[in-house]
Amino acid sequence: MIVGTAGHVDHGKTALIRQLTGIDTDRLKEEKARGLTIEPGFAYPVVAEGIELGFVDVPGHVRFLHHMVAGSVGVDTVLLVVAADDGVMPQTLEHLQILSLLGLDRGLVAMTKIDRVDNPRRRQVREDIHTLLADTPLAGAPVHEVSNQTGEGVEALRDHLWTLAARQHDAPVQGRFRLVVDRVFTKSGAGMVVTGTAFAGRVSRDDTVRLEPSGITARVRSLRRQHRESDHARQGDRVALNLAGADVSRDVVGRGDWVVAEALETPLFKRFDADLRLLDTAHSLKHWSPVHVHLGVARYSGRVSLLEGQRLDPGEGMLGQLVLDEPVHACLGDRCVIRDPSAGLTLGGGVVLEGNPPRRGQRRSERLAWLAALVECTATAPLDLTPALKQGLQLQAGVDLRALARNANATLQALVEAVAALGGETLESREQSRAFSGETITALQGRLVETVAANHEREPSMLGIERGRLARQSLPQLPEAIARQLMERLIERGALIANGPFVALPGHRATLSEADEALWQRLEPLIAAAPFQPPRVRDLAASEGLDEARIREVLIACARLGRLYQVRRDHFYTAETVAEMAAIVQTLQQEHDRIRAAAFRDRIATGRKLAIHILEFFDKVGFTRRIGDERVIRNAEMWQ
Repeated sequence: MIVGTAGHVDHGKTALIRQLTGIDTDRLKEEKARGLTIEPGFAYPVVAEGIELGFVDVPGHVRFLHHMVAGSVGVDTVLLVVAADDGVMPQTLEHLQILSLLGLDRGLVAMTKIDRVDNPRRRQVREDIHTLLADTPLAGAPVHEVSNQTGEGVEALRDHLWTLAARQHDAPVQGRFRLVVDRVFTKSGAGMVVTGTAFAGRVSRDDTVRLEPSGITARVRSLRRQHRESDHARQGDRVALNLAGADVSRDVVGRGDWVVAEALETPLFKRFDADLRLLDTAHSLKHWSPVHVHLGVARYSGRVSLLEGQRLDPGEGMLGQLVLDEPVHACLGDRCVIRDPSAGLTLGGGVVLEGNPPRRGQRRSERLAWLAALVECTATAPLDLTPALKQGLQLQAGVDLRALARNANATLQALVEAVAALGGETLESREQSRAFSGETITALQGRLVETVAANHEREPSMLGIERGRLARQSLPQLPEAIARQLMERLIERGALIANGPFVALPGHRATLSEADEALWQRLEPLIAAAPFQPPRVRDLAASEGLDEARIREVLIACARLGRLYQVRRDHFYTAETVAEMAAIVQTLQQEHDRIRAAAFRDRIATGRKLAIHILEFFDKVGFTRRIGDERVIRNAEMWQ
């Protein structure tokens, strides 16, 4: 159990921990000289076999509030300290607000300096404390009256804390290892050591970990948990890691960085969606207001983008997006504190929902419903991803399970199993895992069939529609690999048929429309009249009084049906003529062992340039192979 202090400056937090544990948490020379806590301090008393208890002492001065926030990360029990002579003070309230924003809901109160006041004053301060806590998660918390000078009440407080520690059960371990770094130092004979609170997962000696944001990997040479040597540590522990690696040094890791499992794929990002909430005592927050964001143990500058309005009022909540000046590491459910950078006031806080959100459609109802489902996932500890999966299974884009696994620090296999338990189905490719409900899959496949049918009506001369084009036209919200899987299922059950790279409806036969067929009947005699020098598209357009694009459209359709060959953009030859020219090419090779453009030109009585274009067409389709200025036949059977 990790106990964190909170309270106004000079209310006796450090002295109280010294009384309880015999350990002085002030370690800096400046702290000892000034009698003022500046950095979070730590104490790990020996309690009893199998019982682990640690204390985090945070600074109370308003100037060091960011250190207070950093020290409170990872705490699971609050020890709120209120001096009897001063009573409730500004930092008492602000610390309590910050603890609530960080999700801490278990604790007790120590009323210190009772040796300085009389009994009526004690009763008054006790009433003030109960009033202060009435509308907070710590409502009804026990209040212990103690004196750090005389020792009165200390033993009872110690017994209470020791009893809570004995009852403490390890929280369920969730996800891969994540530790936020609050101290970095070098130890003689060991090398670099980082300390912090394990947010998730487990770590063991000799594990490979990754430093974020540098991306450098390191080996865990040794570790300590709760200030004791150990071979492993787990979620919720205070941990010291002795790291080794070729690139590991104090220059690549600092306070606020993260140590994560090498397998954790959560990316860094500058933008993340969050469930925002303002304190009752805060001022209104307008869209795109500048803020300071305390996340983990680091402080970042940024702006807040509101997704459900232009202003967030005191005591209210809203979905929003925090846009920071530098990249951060965070996962679903991490909590942050938002402060006013100019006034130095705590405004509220937020719960991280999703990093790198889409830049378009941020305020669409479908997107906001997805974020609301993520909010519901964070309502329990550990996270319950069922609400997000239920919501996502109904979306036309499905649930991107790999993205959700990265965001929530979950395993892909666990999500696939959860989807199956909900009656959904997961489609997987090399890089994608999308989950859908059965109803959604049926709707998506129906859209594929509808698109194919519309394409047949619009382009009857086509053998079908190419798979990639079908995916883009009918299911643009899905990765092509997933859309292709849906097509293959339709082909397997006979709802579609495959024609090479094309898919079509069963019974579809490529043909011309009535208008195109009528135009072709007029064009065919003109083309056949001069088989080796057929009229070009512009000539046919002039003779028919039509636009060139219209003529070209019909000729290309005929080429798809095998009636013509498009040798050049505006040169079309009948299939019979192409076969005749292929026979001429074969004769030339038999006579001369090589095919020369000049000889071919003379045989078909056309210009040299057009003859070369025809031979290049034969090269392109694989009938001939060019050797310098001559050719040989590659596939003699092509036009036989």
